[in-house]
Order: sequence, then structure tokens, then C-alpha cells
Amino acid sequence: MPKKLTEADMALLAFAREVHPRAYAPYSGFRVGAAVFAGGEIFQGVNVENAAYGSTICAERAAALAAVTAGHTEFDAVAVVGDSEAPCVPCGACRQFLAEFNPAMRVIMGGRTDAVDALRLDELLPEAFVRGYLDQDDGDDDA
Repeated sequence: MPKKLTEADMALLAFAREVHPRAYAPYSGFRVGAAVFAGGEIFQGVNVENAAYGSTICAERAAALAAVTAGHTEFDAVAVVGDSEAPCVPCGACRQFLAEFNPAMRVIMGGRTDAVDALRLDELLPEAFVRGYLDQDDGDDDA
């Protein structure tokens, strides 16, 4: 169920909308802009397509990479804006990627219209594969 939108949500969405036109999408024609809020700062990114489709990077991951490059590994929120009529949701790969930095972060989603949704990432990706699954403790205290 979508959450009530805050002023902070709308401000972050505005940063995603601002960068959206800069997307490089010559193959799909579907531009996406994103903004990550981390450490009190905002980091923007766009989708960048490639003729080798698997080399394409999504806007959410581009923004996340900018945040990590700046030294932030805990994200509070991400906003995503796409060329769709309906609010643009992060793809599955981006949901998993973002879960690394806060499975409960707020996700604000917009499109070409005024329709906007906001959910927690763990609502979009329940039971995400996160750091805890890689713990190697087998429970044997005799080691």
C-alpha cells in the first residue's frame, strides 16, 4: 500500500526529475532518472544503455554508485522517475542492489504524470538476500 508523501519525498523526486532528461537510452527510448539521499546529501544518476544490453546500467544503480564513491553506504531513500505514465518502480536487479545499503529505505516513484507512489524497499523486495545470509557461523561453539 502506498505511503503518504512528505515534503522530503517530493524534494528527492524533484532531483530525479531534474536529471531524467540526461539519460542515455538510444535503444529502448525509456529514460530513467534517480536520486539517492544518503548522509544528508543527494546523489543523482541516469540509465546508460549499451549496445551490449547486459552492460546497461540503471539510474538507481548509477545514483547509488555516486553515493558510495562519496563514502556513503547507508541510504535513507531513493527516488525514481521514468518515461512511463504510471510511477516507475525499480527493476528487480536494482531492488536487490539497493537492499545492500538499507532494505528498509524509502522508495519514491514517479513518471510522466503527477501520480507518485512511495513504499519501503522491503515492501517491494520482501526477504531480500542481504549481508546476514553470508555469515559463515555454523552455530558450532566448539571451534
